[in-house]
Amino acid sequence: MRIKNILLPILVLTGSFVFAQSPQNQYAQDVQSIDAIITAYYQVVSGSSSDPWQFERDRYIHSPNAVITRIDEHGQAESHSLESEYIPLALSPKEDFYEIELKREVSQFGNMAQVWSAFEIRNDPEIESGVRGLNSIQLHYENGRWWIDSWTCEMETENSAVLTEFMADQ
Repeated sequence: MRIKNILLPILVLTGSFVFAQSPQNQYAQDVQSIDAIITAYYQVVSGSSSDPWQFERDRYIHSPNAVITRIDEHGQAESHSLESEYIPLALSPKEDFYEIELKREVSQFGNMAQVWSAFEIRNDPEIESGVRGLNSIQLHYENGRWWIDSWTCEMETENSAVLTEFMADQ
């Protein structure tokens, strides 16, 4: 009986390590195409308050030294690392948050790609909010997969109709 009590937890722990998927296996499909990585880019930030943060998946789709830049309502840019992006998320309670892609334009030359992606932020994925922005996402292809190297975001404001202009460009 004592051996059973000792061996059972060891077997359970060993099995969880053996059967757990590595990020390379678990998220491999996310990085096989530009479409797949941009879809994953939006999925990692979207979800209900009860969904866990997808930090591991987010790190997997980004280059190790990815740079994030946000342009504020005055046109001022602020850049930081991906890890810095996680700090406010980890310190505050998670809320229902959905970043819904509205339109995408892709330019690819060799192993480089530039993606312009319009989005809307919602509390419910089915209800429009009017809170919209534009992402400029830079990627490269290396070792059989795509990587997000950087992205820059500007929200639409009274002073910046960047999204309206992008959406009208047909």
